[in-house]
Amino acid sequence: MSYSIRPLDATTWDAFAELVERNNGIFGGCWCIAYHLEPAERGTDYRAAKQARVRDGRAHAALVFDDSGAAQGWCQYGSPAELPNIKHRREYEKDAPPRPDWRITCFYVDKKHRGQGVGRAALEGALDQIALAGGGVVEAISEVTAGREAQGRFLFSATVELFEQHGFSRVRQVGKHAWIVSRSVNTRERC
Repeated sequence: MSYSIRPLDATTWDAFAELVERNNGIFGGCWCIAYHLEPAERGTDYRAAKQARVRDGRAHAALVFDDSGAAQGWCQYGSPAELPNIKHRREYEKDAPPRPDWRITCFYVDKKHRGQGVGRAALEGALDQIALAGGGVVEAISEVTAGREAQGRFLFSATVELFEQHGFSRVRQVGKHAWIVSRSVNTRERC
């Protein structure tokens, strides 16, 4: 199957919302907002909070569309200011790497489309969008899966191996299987 990638914005909000609703709100109603939230926002209407951020240009993702035009997954990215919440914060801050320009925080792939390259396409799309936005250092915290069977619920941040296939390097281990990975993305002009 071939995929097309579009940024999450006001023009793609309905497709994003349909994907989330089709999948029970994602992880029980997350709406891919947890990494955005300030403490005072916890417990708010997550759909409305995400939509407001998208409308205001404070939420970014590469949405993956199938041949029929339906969104089947995404890779969320943004600046550290947009995505202040990170996994393994306590361990991360013990010896924090230099502040990145961008963070990749989560992926989602529709249950019926897993194992079909949607996550890979989403990561490639996010890296392209980051390059178009000026590039810079990109960071993620992901899980190593080589040599072990990992439960899918822990892989919402993809795998270290996928990031390494896209030029990321391991920076430091911050959990039993979790690593900070990083790479530099060069700026690119829009064609």
